[in-house]
Amino acid sequence: MPSYFTDLAQQYIDGEWRPGSGSWDIIDFNPYDGEKLASITTATADEVDQAYRSAARAQKEWAATNPYARRAVLEKALRLVEERERELTEVIIAELGGTHLKAGFELHLAKEFLRESVHLALRPEGSILPSPADGKENRVYRVPVGVVGVISPFNFPFLLSLKSVAPALALGNGVVLKPHQDTPIVGGTLIAKIFEDAGLPPGLLNVVVTDIAEIGDAFLEHPVPRVISFTGSDKVGRHVATVCASHFKRSVLELGGNSAIVVLDDADLDYAVDAAVFSRYVHQGQVCMAANRILVDRSVAGEFTEKFVAKVKSLKVGDPSDPRTVIGPVINSTQANALSSTVEQALAEGATALVRGTTTDNLVEPSVLTDVPADSSLLRQEVFGPVAFLIPFDGEEEAVRIVNDTPYGLSGAVHTADVERGVAFAQRIDTGMFHVNDGTVHDEPLVPFGGEKHSGVGRLNGETTVDAFTTVKWISVQHGRSGFPF
Repeated sequence: MPSYFTDLAQQYIDGEWRPGSGSWDIIDFNPYDGEKLASITTATADEVDQAYRSAARAQKEWAATNPYARRAVLEKALRLVEERERELTEVIIAELGGTHLKAGFELHLAKEFLRESVHLALRPEGSILPSPADGKENRVYRVPVGVVGVISPFNFPFLLSLKSVAPALALGNGVVLKPHQDTPIVGGTLIAKIFEDAGLPPGLLNVVVTDIAEIGDAFLEHPVPRVISFTGSDKVGRHVATVCASHFKRSVLELGGNSAIVVLDDADLDYAVDAAVFSRYVHQGQVCMAANRILVDRSVAGEFTEKFVAKVKSLKVGDPSDPRTVIGPVINSTQANALSSTVEQALAEGATALVRGTTTDNLVEPSVLTDVPADSSLLRQEVFGPVAFLIPFDGEEEAVRIVNDTPYGLSGAVHTADVERGVAFAQRIDTGMFHVNDGTVHDEPLVPFGGEKHSGVGRLNGETTVDAFTTVKWISVQHGRSGFPF
């Protein structure tokens, strides 16, 4: 594992591994023990330009390559991930503070999305459409957009980088990837290494490890990329969308959430508890789809709460390299401090702590809060960590109102003995995704993934990924002579 943090602590531009020439270094730390893993000199705006120009040069030939040949590269990348899974698990644990459970979850999904990308290489289809003009043939071609810029987050960096990088490449595009500075290896250069070893043509995929403090908006404003795929906060997403729109380029935004899991009066409570605990505390709650709010019908709230609190108290907190650990560290001290402030604010507003976890460095123990005032801002914002809000409700109408009372609309779930009752409930919720009798954290290669309201714009996965990373071109052919009015 150490070689990953030495060999890959560089920029990857135009098929070459090289140091950046920026004015400062990004230091990659293990969030659990504070160990320095790597030091990477930032890429400059000039190096971002070089990366985009490289991708543009390589993309033309790649787009003209037989899609079966493109598919073979994706197949090799998948095999490499499978062969290196043990090493990748160790790197995820070290750089993210992810537990064995989390690493396994992320790698499983990454492999599924790579498998889908293998098929995407052959997916685009054109069409021939009728014309009102005699003798005219309308051909509609689906073609790559050209170059895609990808900005990935720190929480599931391997998966969420691959979700855009792999299909964009499969569909004939070039890519420049900018990983989050807290996860430059797992979310960036590690992916470049896998595709390099898989035989991807040099220059087609580039990785720039840098920050807005060094490059400003150069990554977004550059004239080469036609699509920017961004995963992160809604605050930054708003800026990305604004800059992209001002430069007439498309943005695909996968942003934050404030999901709720709803337990109706006829739910299987033991099962609902399991789903709620997983949905809130998987990867320390650092998941956009995590269930911040847990709504329970008042008629069963007492029994549910007792079981929920008992299960939360049983979760092992500590060293993520210990296979028994369920709650590891959050990504950095800024996140840890913000979570402590969230709990303190809730208590100051009158909330009751059924479980109040302590914070030691980046280890934030789970908290369970109830009696949070209905007008508290905490109930409407994303809380990116292991803090749960338990909210009783009286009847479905109130539950629907509470769930929708947030600027976000990403995921959610409802538990009930009556599946069609659950579906009817789900249809009333303003989200891009909702699940009946399950958790809130799901992602599948074929199903459109994305949110409403402040949770994003656009969708990824399956056919929506084809729409995101390709465009259509109309070429007409006039058989015989066309008539003109003059």
